[in-house]
Amino acid sequence: MSIRKGETVKAFVVIKEGYAGEVGQEELHAFTRERLATYKVPKLWEFREELPKTAVGKILRRRLRNEEEEKQG
Repeated sequence: MSIRKGETVKAFVVIKEGYAGEVGQEELHAFTRERLATYKVPKLWEFREELPKTAVGKILRRRLRNEEEEKQG
């Protein structure tokens, strides 16, 4: 997925069982800053119980994008 000019990177995060309360936005931000280029580091974080997936198990990225567009109007 390419990043268009003016878009903000947002990460949708599902914390594995047993790690709830141990991993937060600050830890994830530090982790990604060490491993990603500056423009790829998420500015926004959304924690979810699960991500929408197909029957095969692939993440439905378009559904996530559509949900975001609906939130913003």
